[in-house]
Amino acid sequence: MTLMKPLFGAAAALALTAGAALAEPALIFDLGGKFDKSFNEAAHTGAQRWAEETGGSYREVEMQSEAQREQALRRFAEAGLNPIVMTGFAFGNVLSEVAPDYPDTKFAIIDAVVDEPNVRSVIFKEHEGSYLVGMLAAMASESGTVGFIGGMDIPLIRKFACGYAQGVKAVNTDAEIVANMTGTTPAAWNDPVKGSELAQAQISQGADVIYAAAGGTGVGVLQTAADEGILSIGVDSNQNYLHPGQVLTSMVKRVDNAVEDAMAQGEDLETGIVVMGVDNEGVGYAMDEFNAELVTDEMQARVEEAKAAIASGDLEVHDYTETDSCPALSF
Repeated sequence: MTLMKPLFGAAAALALTAGAALAEPALIFDLGGKFDKSFNEAAHTGAQRWAEETGGSYREVEMQSEAQREQALRRFAEAGLNPIVMTGFAFGNVLSEVAPDYPDTKFAIIDAVVDEPNVRSVIFKEHEGSYLVGMLAAMASESGTVGFIGGMDIPLIRKFACGYAQGVKAVNTDAEIVANMTGTTPAAWNDPVKGSELAQAQISQGADVIYAAAGGTGVGVLQTAADEGILSIGVDSNQNYLHPGQVLTSMVKRVDNAVEDAMAQGEDLETGIVVMGVDNEGVGYAMDEFNAELVTDEMQARVEEAKAAIASGDLEVHDYTETDSCPALSF
């Protein structure tokens, strides 16, 4: 049985004194929790897979507030845990301050770049995977209007939206794309009620396929889409199973692989920047028994052709974060 020890409380206090010499890895989840059915849960899946395959154990903690970020990092480092893996760009500034204080500890951060010698920065080409699901959205849409609902309005999520819009336009240049963000604070990642409201609004504007890139908020988007009889697109984890036959596909972001690989390397973790895109299966789209009847062979063949072109470099998807602009979508 996998042993997962919480950071805070009596067990943590004991571990900090009696078990400091143990070089277990650690995983810190971002706001929204490890069972958000999306980004954090993908990280959890990777850690669990590592534990099951190796028989190893790891520590974990779920953030409840912004103030806990530095506290969690320092406590794990003081406890001798190595490497310490964290999910989310929001750890970036804190890790930049903490990492130099623990030069013998390796850190891995997902979705941000921290230029320190003991840090591995894992970033993804989300725009590439979003392009592929955008193509599917356009091919599946009967109204010619599709939607995008993001979580926190940050360049990273605009990167998802921009790639999606480019994929949609590649199939249907006349398509309408309705885009909304849930909010401007971290609470936007875990507000399924607001996600549902935004989905309802987009449906009223004619959207019959909605892509949610919003963490736990997306659960509300997918639920409302299913209730209203339209299609949705999941994100990060494969969410096709949540509403069989009504989730067109999911843009899978292999956060699970990134976490598993970091834990597998342990104290010998190779630092620097790791980029995961279509060419190395870092992002893609999900096909399984839950959406097989929604995606025809012709649809999949067209997407696979684009996927190969992206991987080879023949097709370049514009990255919003490089220019702070999107030729296919106005924000």
